[in-house]
Amino acid sequence: MSRTTIHDIAKELNTTAATVSRALNDHPSISSATKEIVRKAAQKLNYRQNRAASSLRSGKTYVIGVIIPSAEISFFGSVIHGIEKVAKSQGYSVLLFQTNESYEDEAQGIQTLLQSNVDGIIASIAKETTRYDHFQEVKNRKIPLILFDRAIDELDVPAVVIDDYKGAYMATEHLIQQGYQRIAHISGPQHIQIFHERLRGYVDALKAHNYKVDGDLITYGKVSIDSGRKCTEALLNLPKRPDAIFAVEDFTALGALQAIKETPWSKPGQIGLVGFANEAFSAYITPGLTTVDQQTALMGQEAANIFMNLRQEEPVLVDLPQKIILDPVLVVRQSSLRKKNSRRRTE
Repeated sequence: MSRTTIHDIAKELNTTAATVSRALNDHPSISSATKEIVRKAAQKLNYRQNRAASSLRSGKTYVIGVIIPSAEISFFGSVIHGIEKVAKSQGYSVLLFQTNESYEDEAQGIQTLLQSNVDGIIASIAKETTRYDHFQEVKNRKIPLILFDRAIDELDVPAVVIDDYKGAYMATEHLIQQGYQRIAHISGPQHIQIFHERLRGYVDALKAHNYKVDGDLITYGKVSIDSGRKCTEALLNLPKRPDAIFAVEDFTALGALQAIKETPWSKPGQIGLVGFANEAFSAYITPGLTTVDQQTALMGQEAANIFMNLRQEEPVLVDLPQKIILDPVLVVRQSSLRKKNSRRRTE
């Protein structure tokens, strides 16, 4: 049985092979209605597109490269899900590279994706990364580059982020509203913008409620379970220990919770705890972790939508913001509750 070609589809629809080819390759000159008709005819005739030949003709591979710091964190898995949802709907595949928070691995990942001739790259910066020459190379090659979550303003590329400042402010204010008096913050590396913004939100929330900003209650960790445990142990050994902790993200908060459970102050309400990210585990640990949801699936979808705009021959730049800032959602669980009532969403 011979293989179905675009000429067979053209004959079925009484149109030209050129129109079929453009429709299958999502050319902007073809209407959405025509693309759908061609797609259904191709499916009916069991047409399988020759991507290699198509790539040679169009200069596109229909592959998006995605760089993430860690595949072990559900946050990034959820973002990838959002990216893939949009990518698949537009005939694109996703090629994933994990950096393990390493600058060297990140740079290698960029080179691997460039050698694979991806049509664009969507990335979140590794914790170790302090120079950005590898990302600049992507820009120099005029390949669409979109950042998510950990964005770097100096690269001057589109980005999709949560409002980290607002999320941290909400988290800290929630602890204040619960009646805690000495609220500590375990922050992260300050060269990463999101951690700096979360620290700023924490400080401003304290000031807005006439709380003293005590430098002894601010510590800087490595954003991990072990680091959260060690930072919490140090905080709880202070002469005037904190009665609440806002952790920079959920794994740090998990380490903090482990440390708290080993103290005499482990009963609910004795030491309040809030994380950031709404990792999958946060709803299932005891006590459930109050945290800030980052709308991860939406973050991935928005990043992919930016790419889909940039890949057009004439991008609709007037509708393309340089940075999309999503609203955080405070998710209140048992770890922070001291009062019975709460003004935020409770799970």
